[in-house]
Amino acid sequence: MVDPQLEIEPYLEAAAQKSMRVTHIIETHVQADHLSGARRLAATARAPVLFHESAGVHFPHVDVADGEEHEMGNVRMTFLHTPGHTPDSLSILVTDRTRGPDPWFVLTGDTLFAGGVGRPDLSGHGAERALAEQLYDSVYTKLLKLPDHLEIYPAHFGGAACGKGLSGKPGSTIGFERRFNPALRFTSKPEFVQFVLADLPPQPEAFAENRRRNLIGE
Repeated sequence: MVDPQLEIEPYLEAAAQKSMRVTHIIETHVQADHLSGARRLAATARAPVLFHESAGVHFPHVDVADGEEHEMGNVRMTFLHTPGHTPDSLSILVTDRTRGPDPWFVLTGDTLFAGGVGRPDLSGHGAERALAEQLYDSVYTKLLKLPDHLEIYPAHFGGAACGKGLSGKPGSTIGFERRFNPALRFTSKPEFVQFVLADLPPQPEAFAENRRRNLIGE
């Protein structure tokens, strides 16, 4: 389960309907837009919660590093550290080996959306410009190096406050975003940074409290 909401019952019901169980709970970053259900789900499913090693959360969890791989039967997950929306942001490259040896899709969290990229001002760390520069590196030198046919599944689509200009599409491909995403049209880091920092709306009031509670696992 990736980025669970606080209400975990639908996840447990969906797993039971497929005669499956939750074995990994992954947070693509310390969330601000919602209260996480990761700790509740971990206690119920007896499964570990995985964060990037830089997350700094204050409850039991498993740290993962850039490039680390985890096997789940026929599925391989490769963790990519893609900071920028937050310092601890992860993307997860997924390979289904029953279909072939190459990755099938990438879960991009709040780093790359259909139609946009993550905001660099919601992590509570300040240093928005430095995070915007990291976001450029994550998107341009990691995610856009992936094959054009690779599907992307971000954590949000149109209407979410974690990015701007998001499409209503829940998924896309690397190639489509390379061609049509306004944030990916730049040829230099300064142009990209200026774009992502421009016209950011105020941070929703609940975000700081959500982030605090998610860090300590309340």
